[in-house]
Amino acid sequence: MKTLKLLLPVVALLFVTSCISVRVVADYDQEADFKSYKTFAFYKTGIDKAEISDLDKKRILRSIEKEMLARGFVKSDNPDLLVNIMTKANKRINVNNNFGFGFGGFGWGGWGWNPWMWRGNSAWVTSRVEGVLYIDLIDTKQKELVWQGRGAGNLLGRRGNIEKKEARIQEFVQEIMKEYPPVADAQ
Repeated sequence: MKTLKLLLPVVALLFVTSCISVRVVADYDQEADFKSYKTFAFYKTGIDKAEISDLDKKRILRSIEKEMLARGFVKSDNPDLLVNIMTKANKRINVNNNFGFGFGGFGWGGWGWNPWMWRGNSAWVTSRVEGVLYIDLIDTKQKELVWQGRGAGNLLGRRGNIEKKEARIQEFVQEIMKEYPPVADAQ
């Protein structure tokens, strides 16, 4: 019983943190020389197409700029890389069914006195909004995509305050940018 009492909070914590995290995937051009890239600028034409509020665009771009500067890049009018973003929101619907028997106390069952009671069939539906942020890095000389990071995770509800929204956007960008520069797989 003590083990169960200790295990329950750990499982609950893992469940909560798994809902909070950002799932990241990155892809890159293996022919690109990532060490040669020193400067960046934002690709305004592409960013203007992102279907989010201008305020959220600013938050994302500020976070990306902070991460790029931290990696030693310099913002430039004649950049080596153009940074573009794309966003998507997916509504995730989960249907959970519970069917079967369970211990429900003592009572009169269909075949005599039975401590196992019918729990019945129950179902519940939950939904959440999952946001997806793509960060593209485009080689300006080759005019080709050389790196793309994608982060997906739960978004804050509409009632979330601005500080929480800023922190969540920063978390998305940080997690995605951890994958840059790419490291060749060990063979």
